Amino acid sequence: MRPLSHEPVVAAIDQGTTSTRCMLFDPQGQTVALAQVEHRQIHPAPGWVEHDAAEVWRNVTLVVPMALRQGGVEVGDIVALGIANQRETSVVWDPVSGKVLAPAITWQDTRTADIVTTLVQAGHDEQIEAISGLVPRTYFAGPRLRWQLDHVTGLRDRAQAGELLFGTMESWLIWNLTGGPDGGVHVTDVTNASRTMLMDIETRQWSPRLLELLDVPASVLPRIASNAERYGTCTTLLPGVPVTAAIGDQQAALVGQTCFEVGQAKCTYGSGAFLLSNTGPTRIVSSRGLISTVAYQLGDDAPSYALEGSIAVAGSLVQWLRDSLGLIDTAPQIETLAATVPENGGCYIVPAFSGLYAPHWRDDARGIIVGLTSYITKGHLARAVLEATAWQTVEVVEALRGDTGMDLDRFVVDGGMTSNQLLMQYIADVLDQRVERPLVSESVCLGAAYLAGLTVGYWDSLAAVRDNWHRAGSWRPRMDPARRAIERAGWEEAVRRALADCS
Repeated sequence: MRPLSHEPVVAAIDQGTTSTRCMLFDPQGQTVALAQVEHRQIHPAPGWVEHDAAEVWRNVTLVVPMALRQGGVEVGDIVALGIANQRETSVVWDPVSGKVLAPAITWQDTRTADIVTTLVQAGHDEQIEAISGLVPRTYFAGPRLRWQLDHVTGLRDRAQAGELLFGTMESWLIWNLTGGPDGGVHVTDVTNASRTMLMDIETRQWSPRLLELLDVPASVLPRIASNAERYGTCTTLLPGVPVTAAIGDQQAALVGQTCFEVGQAKCTYGSGAFLLSNTGPTRIVSSRGLISTVAYQLGDDAPSYALEGSIAVAGSLVQWLRDSLGLIDTAPQIETLAATVPENGGCYIVPAFSGLYAPHWRDDARGIIVGLTSYITKGHLARAVLEATAWQTVEVVEALRGDTGMDLDRFVVDGGMTSNQLLMQYIADVLDQRVERPLVSESVCLGAAYLAGLTVGYWDSLAAVRDNWHRAGSWRPRMDPARRAIERAGWEEAVRRALADCS
């Protein structure tokens, strides 16, 4: 981090799946401060994953002052605030009291399988895809809202009476930051709206037909805005600071990695892993299990689109090894443990905790460990955990190549898992491609900051922020092709078994 000073900075909040952080950035895109607090992961039933949105907001009130103190920054030094968030996680609240009315259902949750199945069996899947760009899945936020309206006592009545607001997490935070019950702004951005299965991806407005299919009243929904405009002004935490950007976390990372040209791509390794490739003004419909989504929209400009390969479980598998199995005390210890063995010993883990996402899209899949023998140690399990992330990456990269016909000239990565040298080398090995990590690996926060700063003129162009990108790490493949083929065959057999067990 740079020395303390009082030059103007941009603030960003990243409300993620396992934690919330606040970061401050200078004109060079360098980190001035970083504060982070984890929140609980609540699992009330198999396949159910919830967060307490009130706890998340309390954590925001902790991390913002922590970042200011760490950076030696006053509120008056902050020119703008940008927000990035875990996408698809949905929350409902009372606009008068500000009270959360039900647990937030996260993007990993699969309880809406019956709703999705009913839509597909009724033949609505093609129309939903044509309007929203999304194939009906439990992944998306709209079915979660429908589930809450149907299953939380009194919720639908409150919605019809105008006593309910819905949003993804950026909507919840902006509403609280800008006044809450006293005039808080109810808004969402186009990237998060595009992941609800309720938005028309061409008009970028709520679709009356999709609202009808999911039986969702329009009155509960926020206004859809671009990713870079002035939504409102903070009345708490950062009073007087304008909120000028909001964007889904993976699209934020695409911006943070300055992937502004068609064909440029990044992969973010957090709780899940997400490959996004910029397709420019053209929306490409995938035939290989990728998602067509909005990449970003700057003010009144035309939007850029992206193809996305979504991996549900990456860093959260490390968290499971730590919290559920107790094989490590801290997440970074997995690298040391995995390095105690030279290979996986024939052990593979398919982490289908919430089904398998791209390119398989099997909500009914469940995790499996293949190849357990008395030879296997906890070191082999640790290595299998890391290798699962690498092989899932191979699957989505190959789907992207098939959809676009383009090879990536380099594989750009970011996120917390990129500090794991063993994992990064293994990804380079199995992709047979150079992997690069930028100087600021927290590209999600950086992307939100860039958009916020661009809105107020802190940066004057995309070219200016592109000049801030600097490489910090690089890995080149060194695996023998014969070994790569053997390891790939082992992974593919493990996936086949995982799918067979749920068919």
